Amino acid sequence: MSVSLKPLKGFRDFLPETCAVRNYIFACWRSVAGRYGFSEWEGPVLEPTDLYRKKSGDEITAQLFNFEDKGEREVAMRPELTPSLARIVAREGRAFKKPLKWFEIGQCFRYEAPQDGRLREFYQFNCDIFGEASPAADAELVALAVDLVRELGFSPDEVTVRLSDRAAWVRFAEEAGLTDDRVTEFLQIIDKMERAKEETPAKLEALGISMEKVEAFMADPSGASEAIGAVVEDLTARGMADYITVDLGIVRGLAYYTGVVFEVFDKKLGKRAVAGGGRYDDLCELIGGRKAAMPACGFAMGDVVIASLIELTPKANAKLTEFLSKEYAPDAYVVVAAEERRADALALVQKLRTAGLRVDYAMVKTKIPKQFQAAEYLQARAAVVVGDSYPTVQVKRLADRSETEIAESALISTLEALRDPDLPPGTLLA
Repeated sequence: MSVSLKPLKGFRDFLPETCAVRNYIFACWRSVAGRYGFSEWEGPVLEPTDLYRKKSGDEITAQLFNFEDKGEREVAMRPELTPSLARIVAREGRAFKKPLKWFEIGQCFRYEAPQDGRLREFYQFNCDIFGEASPAADAELVALAVDLVRELGFSPDEVTVRLSDRAAWVRFAEEAGLTDDRVTEFLQIIDKMERAKEETPAKLEALGISMEKVEAFMADPSGASEAIGAVVEDLTARGMADYITVDLGIVRGLAYYTGVVFEVFDKKLGKRAVAGGGRYDDLCELIGGRKAAMPACGFAMGDVVIASLIELTPKANAKLTEFLSKEYAPDAYVVVAAEERRADALALVQKLRTAGLRVDYAMVKTKIPKQFQAAEYLQARAAVVVGDSYPTVQVKRLADRSETEIAESALISTLEALRDPDLPPGTLLA
């Protein structure tokens, strides 16, 4: 029986080009989180299934890759990172000074129908703050999310952060006479309202709430808590107001959120949310290990939607292209023009690599034109020709075909100068 050469449905092969894009996204995530003073953590890919049941209820198992392991334990591949973090903080949090500011980049798995922007396997970036109840923590996370989309090349004309208040909706539901067991149902209806406009009025009516009353509440942001005002004021002071929209239509579907929530959306392409999160002060207590709630807030961004947006947005795509050129293009391709000089060429290759330059060459005897073709294919900045005149070498800048002959001793500084993207055409510096 033959084996299919395709990956499983909803899973991906990362060929070098797509792996490079993924690494670019990771680099942006790490760079911005580092600037905000967040420390990186990591947890296991496999967790007890009950960890997710505690957070989301029994219905979550339909979305899990879960099974019984050889020790007859019911386990699941993690569908998200927050439950693992809450478990770790509930167990180890007392050992750390508050607030904790932690981030993770982890692979996650969800057994659901693949669709645009959602796969069964994906990478998720989580940023969380534990131990700070002030709206300043919420604002810090929203600011970090804004700086992330800036770092990736998105302007406020292309991306917005929709800021809302789950606590205000809970208060609205309670004032409408809903019991605790119906509040969650109500919030899930509001969460899906934008995607299910036709069904929403009837669902609300079944709870004794009119669509008109809901729309009136959404149209008046003054119904939100003081925390929303404090977050907006904080972000305005940072010069980020042009990215922010107060939109009470955002409530986040997960039941554990307790206060300010937000989602990041593109404005032009109609993709699903790029990122989302909010305050979840009760999760550590829910997971277990703490007798009192630990103030907490966080957000997550997945790689699937953001990679698609980068591809479709010119400025963001240009930033990606620039990164790939800097990080992956060889600084030089050493062309062995005389086989009797191969030992010298190998020594030169190693010297350049030791100096921190990215260098490639033909490992076996190859015709000179084919070596230049290889240099072009790899998008090397320069070809360094080692021939009979060595230790004098010929350097050809492939972008404009300018060339010069220099001593091997000046080669490192020349190649380092060619890394400058603003170097005028035809310039070769020794």
